[in-house]
Amino acid sequence: MQASRRTVLAGTAAAAALTALPALQGNAHAAETGAKPAPAYRWRDVAIGGGGFVTGVLFHPAVRGLAYARTDIGGAYRWDDRTARWTPLTDHLGWDDWNLLGVEALAVDPSHPNRLYLALGAYARSWAGNGAILRSEDRGATWSRTDLTVHLGGNEDGRGAGERLLVDPRDSDTLWLGTRQDGLLRSADRGATWEPAGGFPPAPVAGGQGVTLLVAAGRALYAGWGDSDGTTPHLYRTTDGSTWHAVPGQPSGASAKVPIRAAHDGHAHELYVTYADAPGPNGQSTGSVHKLATASGRWTDVTPVKPGGTTPEGGVDTFGYGGVAVDARRPGVVVVSTNNRWAAVDTLYRTTNGGRTWTSLKDSAVLDVSETPFLTFGAGEPKFGWWIQAVAVDPHDAHHIVYGTGATLYGTRDLKHWAPQIRGLEETSVRQLISPPAGQAHLISGLGDIGVMYHERLTASPSRGMAANPVFGTATGLAQAAAEPSYVVRTGFGDHGNGARSHDGGRTWTPFATQPALAKDAPGPIAVTADGGVLLWTLVHGDGTGYPAQRSTDDGATWSEVPTFPEGATPLADPVDPKRLYAYDTDTGILFASTDGGLTFTGRATGLPSGDSQFQLAAVPGRSGDLWLSTKENGLHRSTDGGVSFTKVASCRAAYAVAFGRAAQGADHPAVYLVGATEAITAVYRSDDGARTWTRINDDRHQWGWIGATLAADPRVHGRVYIATNGRGIQYGEPAR
Repeated sequence: MQASRRTVLAGTAAAAALTALPALQGNAHAAETGAKPAPAYRWRDVAIGGGGFVTGVLFHPAVRGLAYARTDIGGAYRWDDRTARWTPLTDHLGWDDWNLLGVEALAVDPSHPNRLYLALGAYARSWAGNGAILRSEDRGATWSRTDLTVHLGGNEDGRGAGERLLVDPRDSDTLWLGTRQDGLLRSADRGATWEPAGGFPPAPVAGGQGVTLLVAAGRALYAGWGDSDGTTPHLYRTTDGSTWHAVPGQPSGASAKVPIRAAHDGHAHELYVTYADAPGPNGQSTGSVHKLATASGRWTDVTPVKPGGTTPEGGVDTFGYGGVAVDARRPGVVVVSTNNRWAAVDTLYRTTNGGRTWTSLKDSAVLDVSETPFLTFGAGEPKFGWWIQAVAVDPHDAHHIVYGTGATLYGTRDLKHWAPQIRGLEETSVRQLISPPAGQAHLISGLGDIGVMYHERLTASPSRGMAANPVFGTATGLAQAAAEPSYVVRTGFGDHGNGARSHDGGRTWTPFATQPALAKDAPGPIAVTADGGVLLWTLVHGDGTGYPAQRSTDDGATWSEVPTFPEGATPLADPVDPKRLYAYDTDTGILFASTDGGLTFTGRATGLPSGDSQFQLAAVPGRSGDLWLSTKENGLHRSTDGGVSFTKVASCRAAYAVAFGRAAQGADHPAVYLVGATEAITAVYRSDDGARTWTRINDDRHQWGWIGATLAADPRVHGRVYIATNGRGIQYGEPAR
């Protein structure tokens, strides 16, 4: 990914004036790009249902049915109780703003229900660009923006803590923002400008957690500090907004080292704080729950179960505590979550007496994942959850509880029956896409964390869930035999095999009988020749180190090394000639080709752009040797002679991914789809005349951050294209009818 090139203007009145613009601007860029005006396109999610880490959920205290959710790489959402769906609120963030799809925190104004604030920024690293604040007066329908001069970390360790953003209950114009490396910030103009908050004593720690949470308790504000050594203060309070002091008597030790979340029981005047020895979501081994009587200053340890016990298997039960939420109408009713409890499985504990006794809601839970079958993870029963740091209790219905996991949101209305409450929220990171011909699935996808899926319908989560036998975590390769589309192969990271084949178009799978020795740690991408007779598997380690490719002519029963294949390159099969395969060596800028079914490869075209492993080679279906090479800012290059020579496509300034679909009526070339730029803006384009001219088909409301991983176009429906996003799942568009 590339860092944002947006000019940083935060902290000044000029910045507010320049950035406080509506985010949704129609097709204002059409003239700028030189492309034709965008036709009317309809964009929708390919339904999977979640698929990523939901890091925060917040009900509005005054409006029934209004809630918001944040994710680590997929933006923010608003819940519509009437339709029981989530509406994405940040799809307008474009290519240069990819870092802003990580949401560090969100905040609502209890006194003004239409106001919503987001603190955006995925990585607290110099290469990722600074964070930003989005401000809305209409519940996220439109936004004003302030770019910050600091980094935020919505996809860093500690991303499930918080909230780090707070509207001051004493003054709706005042906002507070806790940062990781720049202390506490304050805004006096509803987030338009920001300055360091005076009187906040902890010194920032380079690479640390900084402020982990902000919460109001009456007219007092509390801030959690994540860089305590276990003995120094980790919770601070202000009553005047100017001076902050360590809260007396606060707990210490490893189990109370990092404050994760806090919630105030306004009826009982008690503040509940969850703790762990690390920020999470991974790496926690102990934790606790404490409550503070805010009037007397008395602390009480109310931890439901102390970590360190024995698991059912005889191991040590290690975990921290994460989410916490209170009943807005009944004192002493509190829900907390465990986190990182892999052996005994995470749970929610609920108390109705202020923490004297607790009940594990997991123990009586009935889970129904029929709407999102992938949550069985290939086999067996779904787990109650993991990575539970987001917990919310509906202020208007205390039996309506929602909690986030690393892959979904579960909700209940009766404390017993739980089901994913996830419609409309899609957060997968997409790696591979195939749109097969007629008679097959509409789409097959290779995803981060949840493997491969077979999409019979685009509007429902795949009924088969994740591909099993074997189950993958992250998919690394997916390929279909062009002339035998019932034959599909896949590769990925898994504990029980790293490659599999399907003879029914991806419905069912069988693991390869054997696999190369390095496949477990470096599975890499795979190709299959047009007739399905040869498999070519590239072995690539996670750090990019490539190894000799492996070839099989017996359906994966045996493998042999191909020493002439460029190590680490992505193999590509010719869609017509089963003897031809290709590979582009991004290190040298040389196109390699084989004419003997992958036995040997020789260099053909040279002098092409090099130095970037994300350059992509694609082949036009039904045409032998028609190759297209996307080389980012170096443009789009085409070969019609099997890679002997390439010509740069003059109409395209930049190219990140290209795909081919059903030709327009009367056209002599398949429709070409591009993530790239004809002049200035990076967007999604279609050409019906072989890339002589382009039409931008997405708009400023539908950009989805970084979308350069891959594309697929439908061979059956002209105009339909599938976009792989890095956190907003699979988007598909087609001309509006």
